Amino acid sequence: MAYEFQGRRLQKVGVIGSGQIGPDIALYFSKVLARSGVSIVVVDVAEAALEKGRQKLHKKVDRGQESGAFDADWAASMKEAVTFTTDYGLVEDADFIVEAATEDKALKGRIFADLERRCRPETIFASNSSHLEPERIFEGLENKGRTVVIHYFFPAERNPIVEVVPSADTAPALTRWLMDFYEAIGKVPIEAGSRYGYAIDPIFEGLFLAAALLAEKGVATTKQIDSVATKALGLTVGPFTAMNLTGGNPITNVGLDNYTTLIHSWYRSPQSLKDAVAEGRAWEVPSRGETIEVPADVASQVTDALRGAYFGICSEIVDSGIATIDDLDMAVEIALDLKAPFRFMNQLGTGEALRLVKEYAADNPGFPVPKLLEQHGKNGTPFVIHNVMRRDDDGVAILTIRRPKALNALDQKVFDELRDTFRAIRDDSSVKAVVLTGFGVKAFVSGADVRFLAKIENEAQGTATSRDSQDAIDCLQDIGKPTVCAYNGLAFGGGNELAMACDVRIARKDLAVLAGQPEVNLGILPGAGGTQRLPRIIGFENAAKMIRLGRPISAEKALEYGLVDELVDGSVGELRMRAIEIARELASGARKAKGMPREPIDTPASLPELDLGHLSKAVDALVCAAMLEGGRESLARGLEIEAEKFGKVCATKDMRIGVDNFLKNGPRSKAEFVHE
Repeated sequence: MAYEFQGRRLQKVGVIGSGQIGPDIALYFSKVLARSGVSIVVVDVAEAALEKGRQKLHKKVDRGQESGAFDADWAASMKEAVTFTTDYGLVEDADFIVEAATEDKALKGRIFADLERRCRPETIFASNSSHLEPERIFEGLENKGRTVVIHYFFPAERNPIVEVVPSADTAPALTRWLMDFYEAIGKVPIEAGSRYGYAIDPIFEGLFLAAALLAEKGVATTKQIDSVATKALGLTVGPFTAMNLTGGNPITNVGLDNYTTLIHSWYRSPQSLKDAVAEGRAWEVPSRGETIEVPADVASQVTDALRGAYFGICSEIVDSGIATIDDLDMAVEIALDLKAPFRFMNQLGTGEALRLVKEYAADNPGFPVPKLLEQHGKNGTPFVIHNVMRRDDDGVAILTIRRPKALNALDQKVFDELRDTFRAIRDDSSVKAVVLTGFGVKAFVSGADVRFLAKIENEAQGTATSRDSQDAIDCLQDIGKPTVCAYNGLAFGGGNELAMACDVRIARKDLAVLAGQPEVNLGILPGAGGTQRLPRIIGFENAAKMIRLGRPISAEKALEYGLVDELVDGSVGELRMRAIEIARELASGARKAKGMPREPIDTPASLPELDLGHLSKAVDALVCAAMLEGGRESLARGLEIEAEKFGKVCATKDMRIGVDNFLKNGPRSKAEFVHE
């Protein structure tokens, strides 16, 4: 057995180092690869470190089994898949090796020189460095094309972000494969440029420096700064608490001093950090549940300083060219649990963000005012942040909806971006076909963001919202070029409505839950075309069950119904490759799509009685009316009818009850509808 992905076969993965992060990297590999028969070997020179790493991994697996995250067989296979050893000979036949040793250039160099002598030429060599440039780590190797930095974040088995950092010598095909591979195994990779510290650590360590300088100047205590930071930046824990939790004092001490010459002169290790490292001392931080009193003027000063430093650091990183606004905004929010920096600046106003950075720079010699922020702040123009990522591949535009934290849910911004993207592709003569998919393995699109729906206050707003959503999806159906939807994960609500506008739909075969129209659980009805397109694709009987009962169907059932045209037995990578292949077949005329009738369709006089359970009878009546009245009309008129019914449902008591219940109690809680 092995894990096969885009032409590479993984049978064994090596992890070098059984210190703080190595066992956690091995744990994640075992979680996602053990059931494919992949073995994981952790190598360290110290028996004590190996035993500690083994105990750590087993304890975390046991905890996962107790919580229900893993069943007994899965937990057993995870443990059995991982070998802890001092014998480097056991990784000689590894297909992929991640080095997670101490952050020491000479040590890493010796490790990889030894591995190059032992391993096959095609073995991937990755270093889980947090700072060192790949050119420096791998400078002594002959075959640099297979080398790369993969930077994991704490805790490595749970934090989804990884930075993929290629050198100038890394084979571009390997970088692309690693980006796809990490997405396929459930991580959220971003590609970062090769600069000391990469894209994210200068933010984590820079914010700590800003906090330490405030404490050293006597502006506030470390406890007060931590308390204010959570409110000022949206952090779960403050910078001093985070440093204690990660054990980051020593590596931050080294990193900040190197940033001085490798980034700019504001960065340096503050004296308080040097003292803490020398004394092996943790920071004084708020205890759990402790209330920290902070005078209003002090809180304001700390807030402005931390925000000024944060905005300046993030803007400089984009200025440097090592990361894009889109990637950095997403990755920082997830990896560091911070407010997404560029969305945050847009929220405050880029003019205000520029003011804060200028004030911070004036008080802190060497701190630059980035050109990017100057350009936006002077005119108050917001940053453009993409959630729809476009990549063109020889005439095929591949669109990926990427909002991993929200399971790719649709909000107004995403609908607007989709509309603009579809129109741009329509007018782009170089594009012959389109593939539409979602990011990751969990969701194509999990539906509409319920916070977006909660803003609807009356019937007129509801109708307008529905028509706007329909318009964005109509732009896809009317794009004038073949379109293929690759269901990489579940598609609920607006996600499934979006997919139905494509000419061909394919899905991963292993999806027990693929598609659903769960709107009735929220006290609403599908408003982006679901009541009209679904009956035209799978017939009234099946569509009525899906829409009126809100029950999802599996990939196999979707194939049986005719919602999908083909199932792919493979990963999201294989799914996308097949979608591109079909798109080319459609563009060349080698394959014809079934198409969707736009004229009236055979429509029953009524829909059968169904046991609605707790669901709203008032909402069901509007659902039935939308389906039946729309089916007797053209698709265009049917969509107008749906929008009218959506407006009416937004005026019901049950809509407010359903949405409020979801926001307060989550999707598993059944709303107590009053049928009005």
